[in-house]
Amino acid sequence: MSQSPRTTAVKHVYRNAADWARVNAKFILDPIARIFIRLGIRANILTFAGLLGNAVGAFFLARGEFLGGGLLILAMGPIDALDGATARLRGETSDWGAFVDSTTDRWSEGVILLGLLAYYVDRADSQGALLVLLALFGSMMVSYTKARAEGLGFTADVGLMTRFERYLVLAPSLLLGWPAFGLWVIASLANITAVQRFLHVRRQWYARSSKPPL
Repeated sequence: MSQSPRTTAVKHVYRNAADWARVNAKFILDPIARIFIRLGIRANILTFAGLLGNAVGAFFLARGEFLGGGLLILAMGPIDALDGATARLRGETSDWGAFVDSTTDRWSEGVILLGLLAYYVDRADSQGALLVLLALFGSMMVSYTKARAEGLGFTADVGLMTRFERYLVLAPSLLLGWPAFGLWVIASLANITAVQRFLHVRRQWYARSSKPPL
């Protein structure tokens, strides 16, 4: 008697914490997204609401009101995830929507860091201002290396400090009134992540071109 072939479940390999959250938070995000759909709220409305909320949070940070600013920024995190879930459940995922989401993510992160920069400049804290600039530089390079790699046909979704991890570091540090701690972590690990992605693309290029690495 022949036996039917045994099917083997394919285990999802998580690339980073953001990938883990995206897969495992669906059971929370999808019911909330369905409520927004019933209310007629589209994904791009949530996207720009998140940007506006982060801008208001940055205003509080510039005034040194870290608790209020941190709470707003913490609240905007789920909004950032819900826009994608809403688009997916409405069947409205598109390249345009992905572009809007990625662009507003950069604006949101930039405006938050500019709020902290304004806070340190107002207090003539050069070390704090330098930390903000290093964190901003690293964050932008993490995003740029991924975008440029994908534009050339490579992947670059590796590294320690994606935007999700930066959010997980910065929001609690703001709530605790320790913004410098969060900035130190981001300034260090975001730039390391950019280097990780650089080397990841380098390996792909040499594998593709069959040339020995330099």
